[in-house]
Amino acid sequence: MLKTSDLRGLSVEELQEKALNLKKELMQLRFQQKTGKLERRNTLGQTRRDIARILTVVNEMKRTVKKK
Repeated sequence: MLKTSDLRGLSVEELQEKALNLKKELMQLRFQQKTGKLERRNTLGQTRRDIARILTVVNEMKRTVKKK
């Protein structure tokens, strides 16, 4: 689980790269779920929430840059 305080210390490019990696991981988890090889089902939801957290921080950063 990613913490928002840690995410705010990263740059927008790093956050977007991290989100891309998590999306790829989510795709792999979905394949594992469909084939019945996924052991911990809560990892799907946790990964989705981590992606949402990252995208929220990115949007906050973009909004603060526009206001200045």
